[in-house]
Amino acid sequence: MLDIKRLESSDSNFWPLMKELLAWDNVSDDSVQSTVKQILADVRREGDKALVKYTNKFDRMNAADMSVLEISPARLQQALDGLPDDQRHALEVSVERVQRYHDKQKMESWSYTESDGTLLGQQVTALDRVGLYVPGGQAAYPSSVLMNAIPAKVAGVKELIMVVPTPDGQINELVFAAAAITGVDKVFSVGGAQAVAALAYGTESVPQVDKIVGPGNIYVATAKGMVFGTVGIDMIAGPSEILVICDGKTDPDWIAMDLFSQAEHDEDAQPILISPDAAFLDKVQASIERLLGEMERKDIIRVSLNERAAIIHVKDMDEAIEVCNYIAPEHLELSVDEPQSFLPKIRHAGAIFMGRYTAEALGDYCAGPNHVLPTSRTARFSSALGVYDFQKRSSLIMCSEDGASELGKIASVMARGEGLTAHARSAEYRIKSSD
Repeated sequence: MLDIKRLESSDSNFWPLMKELLAWDNVSDDSVQSTVKQILADVRREGDKALVKYTNKFDRMNAADMSVLEISPARLQQALDGLPDDQRHALEVSVERVQRYHDKQKMESWSYTESDGTLLGQQVTALDRVGLYVPGGQAAYPSSVLMNAIPAKVAGVKELIMVVPTPDGQINELVFAAAAITGVDKVFSVGGAQAVAALAYGTESVPQVDKIVGPGNIYVATAKGMVFGTVGIDMIAGPSEILVICDGKTDPDWIAMDLFSQAEHDEDAQPILISPDAAFLDKVQASIERLLGEMERKDIIRVSLNERAAIIHVKDMDEAIEVCNYIAPEHLELSVDEPQSFLPKIRHAGAIFMGRYTAEALGDYCAGPNHVLPTSRTARFSSALGVYDFQKRSSLIMCSEDGASELGKIASVMARGEGLTAHARSAEYRIKSSD
């Protein structure tokens, strides 16, 4: 039985209901926090020994040491070579498209020289080593390998270390193949908070990285939050989201399936549909009821729809965009005529899929843009993962003698105003005497 929330923007309590609908507490409880803290401490102190212990415990493995858990390049290549032709082709096309898109994001160093000879600029360098966390077991996502590894490689990251759990020895050949085709340097079959700890602190076998990227469960997310500062992280992601804005002219079955495409991720995923056409919303509801039984993951979809979904009726498309900007969705589908005309009004969205033919699912795999996107309204202040997340910027300053003299006068006044005499005198030493 489905009980999807129906909201009317004209109701007096609409905005409080929206706030309640979008509320998501992704903070782990005390038990998770305590467990993760202990795991991090053990791996930091005992290295490989603790990593093997926790891997055997949580992933039901029987590894004697880390040599069993390191996946050789030959094994990764074997996975790639052994793919069926259709999977190999799909993987190659996806890699080519994702790389082509991300090639355009790469930042370059720049500088300019002022009239007195002072040089100012910015030097762009890649991170040295990055850790990629990839979910394993039944929830294995080769697309996650592509979306994290490719922008890192485009940025010029020297070494990419991948960790992927293989619970009960369960291996996803596509994940290994994706690691091979994207040039991942080292792969370890470990996961959970212990894998995050190994990447953050380093062990005898796992090199310490500078940044950890990639999705995981609540233990992984909690661990990433705890090690932030020791290493960088991409984000703490919440459940997947999709917002579809439709003018009522798209096939309702298409829209229903687009909503399913996110709901099937997990029970906490949030699919939302907005339209000014009330009759169309009823048609989509009927499509949902009729199509749900065909879905392999119908039980997961049903919980998502009942617990977190919403169908929202608005007075017009302007109000639909207003609600959209409040939601700040991870994925936004504009299933409307002339979707590009709406872009100037959309301020907050992780990725925007325009037109009736652009299913969000294309962006998950092969369109080109990154599918690692801000969730839980964080698109208000953050963006998709990209090449720039794997590059750093160093400011460049080289003063000429004349430039140092003139800037020193300004710096002296500012520094003495702040009571920092050493700052002032350091600048004043470079001021040319007026003889």
